[in-house]
Amino acid sequence: MMNVSKYKRQYYMPPVECLDWAKKEYVEKAPHWCSVDLRDGNQALVIPMSLQQKIEFFKLLVKIGFKEIEVGFPAASETEYEFLRALIEQNLIPQDVTVQVLTQAREHIIRKTFEALDGCPQAIVHVYNSTSYAQRQQVFKKSKEEILKIAVEGAKLLKTLADETEGNFRFEYSPESFTGTEPEYALEVCNAVLDVWQPTAEKKAIINLPSTVQLSMPHIYASQIEYMSKNLKYRENVELSLHPHNDRGCGVSDAEMGVLAGADRIEGTLFGNGERTGNVDIVTLAMNMYAQGVEPELDFSDMPDICEKYEAYTGMKVDERSPYSGALVFAAFSGSHQDAIAKGMHWIETEDPSHWTVPYLPIDPTDVGRNYDADVIRINSQSGKGGVGYILETQFGLNLPAKMREAMGYSAKDVSDHLHKELKPAEIFKLFKEKFENVVEPYSVHGVHFKQLEGGNIETEVTSCCKGSCITTKAVGNGRLNAVSNALKKAYDMKFDLVTYQEHALEQSSSSKAIAYVGIKKPDGSLAWGAGVDADIIRASIDALITAINNR
Repeated sequence: MMNVSKYKRQYYMPPVECLDWAKKEYVEKAPHWCSVDLRDGNQALVIPMSLQQKIEFFKLLVKIGFKEIEVGFPAASETEYEFLRALIEQNLIPQDVTVQVLTQAREHIIRKTFEALDGCPQAIVHVYNSTSYAQRQQVFKKSKEEILKIAVEGAKLLKTLADETEGNFRFEYSPESFTGTEPEYALEVCNAVLDVWQPTAEKKAIINLPSTVQLSMPHIYASQIEYMSKNLKYRENVELSLHPHNDRGCGVSDAEMGVLAGADRIEGTLFGNGERTGNVDIVTLAMNMYAQGVEPELDFSDMPDICEKYEAYTGMKVDERSPYSGALVFAAFSGSHQDAIAKGMHWIETEDPSHWTVPYLPIDPTDVGRNYDADVIRINSQSGKGGVGYILETQFGLNLPAKMREAMGYSAKDVSDHLHKELKPAEIFKLFKEKFENVVEPYSVHGVHFKQLEGGNIETEVTSCCKGSCITTKAVGNGRLNAVSNALKKAYDMKFDLVTYQEHALEQSSSSKAIAYVGIKKPDGSLAWGAGVDADIIRASIDALITAINNR
């Protein structure tokens, strides 16, 4: 049995009742958004982004509509420092966009941060120190007074260095691990920082209350936020910001209820990437507002493109069931769901085209660049080549030639009919790999050498095997694959024509594997297909040819 007795409550309730948020029905307007993909998201990647990837990601965030973007912790590493300098020196920061940088409340780190910021047109300097009971007791072994002093001294240094550095700076303070901090003490620290900064209407300060680790149900967090909102000094000149993480899976709920409780601003990442279970998912937050008829002030109208670029830059995957963005979130596998959706679509077209009320679809898929027909797919014995091809392309990155899709479709239909069951995407992918990818029996190729001839032709020497017997054969062709094809036909007296060849990368990186598709026409006019996967595209194409030969 699991030992529940070792856990106890680590959060603290406000000293007074704070439940005004519970009387509100929905978020009425968009908060100020701050993307932390390039800092918090980047530090959570197995392989952090390169300088160029970060620049391209920055441009994507600007295109989506973010006006505040946290670009890194410039004192933490040379790459972080160089990225900020590149943005400044290459004039990549639009006039209406403010970059944000993070720094611990430590003098040498703050000084390094301002060195990196020199000449920045507009920036938010985000300083933090941890205030929670557990961190005070276990990590820093400091009193409340000592922790408060760290925050105040950091705030003073920010103000001093901002006056000495070229640029336009605003300040942000986070009591890190706020959710494990006594609310009265968190308020004391934040107000002490604000007393240093003396925020004005022209230069507001940001107080950020992070759910560094999610410790409670969302309504507790909302009450903590409401308490802070009601009791912060200079409240009219303070932007109250939230930075929810997702340890309990409640990041979106924390953010939505926190905005109801008085927060003005949200820090998060696209698709929720971040440490441990991640940050709050800004795509979901913004689209939740959109689905309620509230303008989110972010543009996700081309979600497939955003997903593709995000995956390319980060190496992460957008889950097929991720709200609004996943490839399958509009799919209906149930016949009754499909029927209701179809009837709903017909009803709004004829009765009320200005309002979206289709059952099972909270938003119109076309609003985020999805297609209704393409997204409603299930694979069984009645399915065709289009459905099978779509699943392989969207979920596994395989873009089969049209005729090969047909062959794969027949294979899936046969298996589904034999098993009397619907095939799941993983089963379709497994079937493809077993039947069409790198099949090496009875024929296989174990060595290939090429020589360029005068006139452009290629000579090859191929070592191939069939049922344990190997042979080396020379042949000439108008290209490498054609030469290998001719050698195999010569070695085994085969008769076929090479009629289709396609290839594409499986991932967007210099070391990624590629897949090649080969179709051959047999003497009776029918086609046989194969696919090969390898980091070397020539090897992949040869493997695809051998598989097609083995599938004759």
